[in-house]
Amino acid sequence: MRTLHAQRPGEYTVKELCGLLGVTKQAYYKHDPDVELRRAAQEEFALQYIRSVREIDPGIGGMKLWLMYCRDFGQEGRIGRDRFCAIIDRYGFKLRLHWRRPRTTDSRHSNPVYPNLVKGFIPTCLGQVIVSDITYIPLGESPSGGRVFCYVSLIMDSYSKFVLGYSVGLTLEAKYPLEALQQAIAVLVGFGVDLSQTIHHSDRGVQYTCAEYIMTLTSVSMRISMTEGGNPKDNSEAERLNNTLKNELFRGMRFDSVSQVREALDKALRFYNYERPHLSLNRLTPSQACRQTGRFKREWVSYRERAIDSKEQEKAGDGPAE
Repeated sequence: MRTLHAQRPGEYTVKELCGLLGVTKQAYYKHDPDVELRRAAQEEFALQYIRSVREIDPGIGGMKLWLMYCRDFGQEGRIGRDRFCAIIDRYGFKLRLHWRRPRTTDSRHSNPVYPNLVKGFIPTCLGQVIVSDITYIPLGESPSGGRVFCYVSLIMDSYSKFVLGYSVGLTLEAKYPLEALQQAIAVLVGFGVDLSQTIHHSDRGVQYTCAEYIMTLTSVSMRISMTEGGNPKDNSEAERLNNTLKNELFRGMRFDSVSQVREALDKALRFYNYERPHLSLNRLTPSQACRQTGRFKREWVSYRERAIDSKEQEKAGDGPAE
């Protein structure tokens, strides 16, 4: 059929030939060698791109991969989203997350605690609220057969999701969260943030309530906020960051030493801050979101924000939000 069309293009249209021979136009073009070659090249390019990103972030999801692919290569010659997702499925890149949460918070202490200042607050710019938490990373087994862990302390800006500071240690001593805090303070000062307007939010763990940590916060006039109990939802943003680190950025990785974890963490958080798009940030990266102000457009309904907005409207005398 293709030969006949090439010999007499003015006499027979593709549509007429397809009708005559009982095939669809889609089938005709699908078997065009040039089209097939181009499709194969597009697929191979997308596959190599997926592999290259997964080498940096082994657990990144398909939607974020698609957003990065669109951002990096634009519209021209790009394959569609459904086909991109089909490639992820076909080549075994679809993820199954494994949820496991360690206990790194010891709130059985007599240190002073502080009220939750962020429960009804929605930040609208960088530096208004920073959240902190500790998670663990397995390091294999000890000579006696027990499990060995190291602990990662993280501080993140609530508005932009930018990781401001981090530290890794073999123990749960307060010096490691303090290292992360000092890094975060330096980054915020570099951005020109007025620290007296910053709320530091954490759980009630002994590391965040010890005298040295509290003194560091008060020395820069930060306001101190803590969860009301042991509910992880009271520090949900920090918990999500922990989950992203362990089940996405570190997915499938095995570590034997703290130095290996530090090296991997440096690389992972550079990618997280500067490359990885966030659906909660209207598809921006944290570094891009740092330069924004105002609330981001959500791709889902935030019932927390809706409840806060409703209370604010009732206080203003406008009645409940619809």
